[in-house]
Amino acid sequence: MNFEQEIQTLLYSKNFLIYVLTEEEERLEYKLNYITKKIFQQNLCTWDFVDGYSNNPNYKNKAQKNPLEALENIQKTEYEKIKVFLLKDFNFFINDFSIIRKLKNLNKWLQYYNKYVIISSSDLQIPSTLNEYITLIKLPLPNHLEIQLELSRLYRMLKIKKQIPLENLAIAYKGFSINRIRRSILTIVSNQQKDLYILENISQEKKQIIQQTNILEFYDNYKNLDDIAGLNNLKRWLKVRKNTFSQQAYNYGITIPKGILLVGIQGTGKSLSAKAISAEWQMPLLKLDISKIFAGLLGESEAKIKKMIDICEKTAPSILWIDEIDKIFNEHNHSTDSGTTNRVNNIFLTWLSERKSHVFIVATANNLTNLPIEMLRKGRFDEIFFVDLPDFKERVNIFKIHLKKVRPLTWYKYNLYYLSQISKYFSGAEIEQSIHEAMYNAFYENREFMTLDIVHSLKIIIPLAFINEDNILRLQKWIKSGKIRLA
Repeated sequence: MNFEQEIQTLLYSKNFLIYVLTEEEERLEYKLNYITKKIFQQNLCTWDFVDGYSNNPNYKNKAQKNPLEALENIQKTEYEKIKVFLLKDFNFFINDFSIIRKLKNLNKWLQYYNKYVIISSSDLQIPSTLNEYITLIKLPLPNHLEIQLELSRLYRMLKIKKQIPLENLAIAYKGFSINRIRRSILTIVSNQQKDLYILENISQEKKQIIQQTNILEFYDNYKNLDDIAGLNNLKRWLKVRKNTFSQQAYNYGITIPKGILLVGIQGTGKSLSAKAISAEWQMPLLKLDISKIFAGLLGESEAKIKKMIDICEKTAPSILWIDEIDKIFNEHNHSTDSGTTNRVNNIFLTWLSERKSHVFIVATANNLTNLPIEMLRKGRFDEIFFVDLPDFKERVNIFKIHLKKVRPLTWYKYNLYYLSQISKYFSGAEIEQSIHEAMYNAFYENREFMTLDIVHSLKIIIPLAFINEDNILRLQKWIKSGKIRLA
């Protein structure tokens, strides 16, 4: 059911006080005016604090800067023929006692005369004493079809030559309001941007929208799966599902993948994999900063996790990266925060299993034993992969990848096979660190670094695998039991 159908259902079922959550006031007014004309053959009557009532010369500018008078005027005879009143930003006044009392009294009158009051707001501020009287509804951001129709209209009006298919542009603009789309298109037209820059410009605008929320981080993607050595099972799994978010896959009947959980010790490429998936699938990567979720005030953390979910769904298709999820959703950390962590966990777990939006989750963890068991069951994640320490061949490739970055012309002069042989139990991050350490020492001595410098670095670095041996053995047993897959 779309917004127009939902509003019409509410009007037909006698909901006389309706509270609409939206940041798109102009779009809401347009839709409500269309619905009012369709049902009642009348125009919508609107009020705001500065200009008072509008849309009719007989009562224009009445109740300026007086919200109580705005409610009282609804009952006056000159408003007799009007059926639907839209009160803009009325959330700022709704907690006043006189407004609360007037709305309760007005509700009975509205029922008798079959009239409707719709309150628009960008924030949810309904006092508990009005919960029984007011029906809450949310105007979602424009869907794919609405965006396509708006783009098509703008292209005709502005006589723009189609450089990028509207289907692709509509996907890129997902999460934008209609006003933002219009401003963006006008910027593109005025700057005469080419195809590549159009999509780049949209990506930068989306980045700004996300950063303004101060909960999620938008990551630019410069990595791809070729930057990761090994992990062949994971790479194949991802490549098979690469195009499952497309319209073609939807028509085929494909169920979109929900996400994966990558487990392993630090430095084995879990975070790198999240970035590479984003680049490979060409989808925006959003990283959850959990420190910004848990706030001091009671109820604020729950509100923020809901906002995070809302942002992800608005910008879908997207990838949500949750780094070290075992430190966030830890079943042993629930006893000292008045149940906040439990409530946040429940909201997140419910969303994991019930979401239908095109949000693919990549979660990483160093230790599975700390995670709530309900998070590990099928339905929350499509698959759990164990990212093991690299084997001999993978270590050769890791040395090759990192040496190519710093010595693109002479990387082959280093003894990759010997270095791989003596770096058993080293993670990819530790191998990279050994190269940097060798370069520091050689630079200090004013000479080029050699294989022997890397050998020396490897000897002084203590691999984390030695410290975390018990956890690795436990995870390897899980692989043998079939509970998790080897990446």
